Amino acid sequence: METPRARSKRLEVRTTAEERSLIDQAARASGVGLTEFVVANLTVAARRVLADRTRFVLDESALGRWDELNALPARDLPGLRALMGRPSPFAD
Repeated sequence: METPRARSKRLEVRTTAEERSLIDQAARASGVGLTEFVVANLTVAARRVLADRTRFVLDESALGRWDELNALPARDLPGLRALMGRPSPFAD
């Protein structure tokens, strides 16, 4: 069994009566308290959102194609080369 962690941050969420009823019902059906249910499910949702931005999983075929594309020589893009040759507006 996982050791409970001390929670020190408060999160307030506004819901409709229907949403609250649904969430309460799901928490009871899961056999956990409302806070545990909400935090667990929000954490899962947050990890899914961030995983789409930080981790990419490819099957064998897609991985092979990815390797092929990365092995191609870089294209010369004159417009990009000119842009990158300009002084940065953010530099002093």
